[in-house]
Amino acid sequence: MTKINRELLEELDPDLLLMDGFDDCIAGIVERYGEEDIICYDRDAVWDKLGKMGMSWEDAVEFYCFNQLGAYMGERTPCFVYQP
Repeated sequence: MTKINRELLEELDPDLLLMDGFDDCIAGIVERYGEEDIICYDRDAVWDKLGKMGMSWEDAVEFYCFNQLGAYMGERTPCFVYQP
C-alpha cells in the first residue's frame, strides 16, 4: 500500500480526522453528496499493522472493533473498507 502524504492531506482539508500511526493504511478519501469528505482506511492493513505492533490476531481485531471502528468522533469520523 502506498504511504499517504499527511501534510498534503492536511493542506487539502485541515479538518480531516486521521488516526496517528496509520497513514500507511489509508485507502483514500470518501466523497459523499452533501457531506464533507472523510478518510477511509483499509481494515485489513490496520489489522496487519496492529499485529506488527505485537498484538495477537484476536487482540488486534478486538482493539480495532472497540477503539477504531467503534470510536465516533463526529461527522468526520473515518471509515474502513475491506474486500471479502
